[in-house]
Amino acid sequence: MADGVLLTTAPAALTLVFLLFFGAAHGQLQMGFYSDSCPGAEDIVTAAVQEAAASDATILPALVRLQFHDCFVRGCDASVLITSAGNAAEVNNNKHQGLRGLDVVDRAKAELEEQCPGVVSCADIIALASRDAIAMTNGPSIEVPTGRRDGLSSNVRDADVLPDVSDSIQVLRSKFAASGLNDRDLVLLTAAHTIGTTACFFVKDRLYSYPLPGGRTGSDPSIPAAFLSELKARCAPGDFNTRVPLDRGSQGTFDDSILRNIRAGLVPIASDAALEASNATGALVGAYLGAASSSFSQDFVAAMIKMGTIGAITGDAGEIRDECSAFNTN
Repeated sequence: MADGVLLTTAPAALTLVFLLFFGAAHGQLQMGFYSDSCPGAEDIVTAAVQEAAASDATILPALVRLQFHDCFVRGCDASVLITSAGNAAEVNNNKHQGLRGLDVVDRAKAELEEQCPGVVSCADIIALASRDAIAMTNGPSIEVPTGRRDGLSSNVRDADVLPDVSDSIQVLRSKFAASGLNDRDLVLLTAAHTIGTTACFFVKDRLYSYPLPGGRTGSDPSIPAAFLSELKARCAPGDFNTRVPLDRGSQGTFDDSILRNIRAGLVPIASDAALEASNATGALVGAYLGAASSSFSQDFVAAMIKMGTIGAITGDAGEIRDECSAFNTN
């Protein structure tokens, strides 16, 4: 239901996704798309993610963020990977600030081109790498359908549609709806913040420049006093680079702790806290902490699969890039 009180069961949600997007028909995403054309494709991506995580575990939440940033702009077409000498590509938009994991995708692509040249898309590598990152943080297993092709356009202003940490709940719901995502998807995809950290740059306005009555600025009054002191101790005025956990006390493990922190007001960025500002999204947070807690992981999987189909290019459209950072020249 629109108000988010009645939860769709995971089997029903997954069945709907399978009916809409999977199968053997030409032009659709499907499980095992590369089973004949490049049988080791998914293992190659997994190995690249494992290698990267072995030296830097923080790359795992970064890879999940990379998929969101790709799919939310122009759809899941790897447009975010394109680089431009004139800073005119999508990745140059300030809303992609701090985006990481592109090098992991590049390394996987290089290996895939050696094994199966011209077969595996960069868009699919992003989706598979995100899947692996979630699994490697003790998250649920996600059976990712593949068959995406790479897009032919990447413009800096395209990324203006991305949600911002300062967006109100009304704006967040509107932006998600524009991508075919509902309130449940908003809550579940926000729950991906159960892993990772954020820079003080994205927290500073809540701490020091929050608009208050009478034209004053100060701290967001919705932040509990003890947590506010904790955040200020980590993020001093002018400190943009220190990182703080998105999920206080549990930033390295996938679990529902982020929802508990959202309910308690113990999240650093405003867009996470905003879920409690709407009856619809607030009810969903509460439900996943109560009666629907057993379906949280399955519903998260369904939301990730749904997000991974946004604007997916299949069939003969688009291209399979030789290198993920550049369009093919032929």
